[in-house]
Amino acid sequence: MTARGRASKNRPYHHGNLRDALIVAAAELIQESGSEDFAMIEAARKANVSSAAPYRHFREKDDLLRAVSELGFFDLARHMLAIRSSCQPGSVACIVAMGKGYVRFVTERAAFFDLMWGDRGVQLMAELDEGDSQFRVTGFNVLVEEVELWCEHEGLGDTDPLDLAMKLWAMAMGLSHLVINHYLERFNPGVDAYQMLESSTHAFLQGVKQGREAN
Repeated sequence: MTARGRASKNRPYHHGNLRDALIVAAAELIQESGSEDFAMIEAARKANVSSAAPYRHFREKDDLLRAVSELGFFDLARHMLAIRSSCQPGSVACIVAMGKGYVRFVTERAAFFDLMWGDRGVQLMAELDEGDSQFRVTGFNVLVEEVELWCEHEGLGDTDPLDLAMKLWAMAMGLSHLVINHYLERFNPGVDAYQMLESSTHAFLQGVKQGREAN
């Protein structure tokens, strides 16, 4: 999923980073085929290791898939943090940029959608303790913090930023799903998903402000 993964394709793994090499190999197999339907031996072959090597770190394939999912969420959090650092804190523009970045991240990694957010991901994470699965919400927490800043700037201190962030996330995730499954193009050919997200975000946040003013 990352540059280090692409760079590792033609390099044998260094002793000590076998686990990382296998995770990257599995991620590349999923990206290339659009499916999680690969055998552990295929990941070993892609990482240039023996067929027994994966079992030094992963008892079974689900453990490897869980690690791939974790890598995906790590990349998402890093992506969200990079966007936040490049824009005005607490601004509508920053919230819009994060929403667009989220849609871009998800749609460019459609092969990992089920593994990260679908039934497969839920199944894999159900086997972890709550503390061990916190990596799944790190990227979302970046959005919550940004929405909280926006509320402060707009004098909406009594507004729940978590509630607003959940609604913004639902908007971005729903749009991502429509893009991945080609529903936008089917029902509205030529529509720009990012412009749609931007206008929807502006309308939503403006509605929040007006609702508070009316009360």
